[in-house]
Amino acid sequence: MTAPRTVLAGVVTAVLAGLFTAVLSAVGTAPAHAAGYRYWSFWERDGGQWTYATQGPGTLRPEDGDVLGFRFAVSEDSAEADEPRGAGDFEEICGGTEAGEGDKRIALSIDFGTRADAPEGEKPPPGRTECARVPEDGTAAEALAAVLKPLRYNSDSLLCAIAGYPRTGCGEQVSDSAARTAGASGGSEDSAAPGDTGTSADTAPEDGGGPSAGLIGGGAVVAVLAAAAVWQARRRRS
Repeated sequence: MTAPRTVLAGVVTAVLAGLFTAVLSAVGTAPAHAAGYRYWSFWERDGGQWTYATQGPGTLRPEDGDVLGFRFAVSEDSAEADEPRGAGDFEEICGGTEAGEGDKRIALSIDFGTRADAPEGEKPPPGRTECARVPEDGTAAEALAAVLKPLRYNSDSLLCAIAGYPRTGCGEQVSDSAARTAGASGGSEDSAAPGDTGTSADTAPEDGGGPSAGLIGGGAVVAVLAAAAVWQARRRRS
């Protein structure tokens, strides 16, 4: 009489252990949102394409006719960085500006990013294009300062803000989920790309809440088996 109850109890224990292991495995292997950094990336226009700059704006000395881009976004590294959207044509940006003696013209395309890129409580302004005139030996940072003040840098000379955006923060590390949460409070629309009049349709997926159907179903199975075990034990005793 004892053996059947022992076998059934063993089955229930095995099922519970299996489900517990499955839950731990699901939690342990769930894809974590990759950490990234919220910062201004710096780009050069080369052959109609944006390429990530190999120098910082404080050391790069562009030539007359060059196009430079800046994009505010959350990205894991330079290989994954979002390039500037919108206009990147020198004639379109600087065609109406004449070069003076001893000066050079630098076209700037500034993309303030999307809602998902924005720090909490901030909304990205529309993108801008500007034509900066700086001395022939001027740097990209000087070109920015000529037309897009106020700029903000940290103690390591990292560019933190262009035209006052964002108000706070500088290259801080954030998770993907934190970026989406912060961006959701930044406004109801994404910023327009430089040279565009419309808005972007970038949206972030919502995270589902509450226990999963799989866990609920697994719990129901355990409850049924446990009830069956109790019923069977009482039946054996009677």
